Amino acid sequence: MPATIFQIGKKGITSTVISSLELAFKNHKYVRISALKSSGRDRERIKEMAEEIAFKLPFPTEHKIIGFTIAMKRISPHTRKQKVIA
Repeated sequence: MPATIFQIGKKGITSTVISSLELAFKNHKYVRISALKSSGRDRERIKEMAEEIAFKLPFPTEHKIIGFTIAMKRISPHTRKQKVIA
């Protein structure tokens, strides 16, 4: 099953982005989030965005940063600790 693709622009991570991600994770296990140039394409900023998204989602996730894309995976609710794929 292909991943759902989201884009983050100059407004950054808003409540609308988080609610859209929650809806996407209801039907998909994987979600890709692309950071557009207007969002500040900096490796540190991408890492901060990934951690902020993982913190704001109401369920545990794992994420991996590939270039300017954040690949997120919803993990089992039995796993309480959020993990970062290295």
